[in-house]
Amino acid sequence: MDEKTLEKLLNIFLNKVLPLTEKGVAKGNKIFGAAIIKKDDLSLVIAGTNNEIENPLWHGEMQVIKKFYELNSEKRPNEKDCMFLSSHEPCSMCLSAITFSGFDNFYYLFPYSVTNNEFNIPHDLNILKEVFKITDGEYNKENSYWRSQSINMLIESLSHKKKEKILKQLDEIKKKYQALSNEYQENKSENSIPLK
Repeated sequence: MDEKTLEKLLNIFLNKVLPLTEKGVAKGNKIFGAAIIKKDDLSLVIAGTNNEIENPLWHGEMQVIKKFYELNSEKRPNEKDCMFLSSHEPCSMCLSAITFSGFDNFYYLFPYSVTNNEFNIPHDLNILKEVFKITDGEYNKENSYWRSQSINMLIESLSHKKKEKILKQLDEIKKKYQALSNEYQENKSENSIPLK
């Protein structure tokens, strides 16, 4: 993936997903968000964020999938013609939802280790370990259904000159998510989410 594509993906997080996430966190939701874009022109189809205070199943990815299928079926693009973007590496439920929905890819910003260690949300790793006996979140990232890719790793694969601007953009996004995470952690005792 080239630097211009990566820059566009980061712009979607910065300008579409994060503003929704800010509103969601203000209501008591977690920091997870997602978007679906067209592969051919990278235009936004739909963006969304976590809405667990309404329903504990409305993770960012689940909410986006729900909204995607609420679009007019005649205007909605085929799943195989789309890229699925997730702010955080999807949990087991969201991995399954992406699979059942027919998307052949997803790209994420923050891996499980960051979600666990920096954002203090251990549930993804704990559920994979306790329910599926998967240690360290090592599911099969390329399989017959989809291919999973870390946006951070794609950026790291660029030459130094090409990634300099993108790293500044990524740093801005990371700072915003950290601030939102701090806000969520400070206020989570007041919400009704079962797994805080």
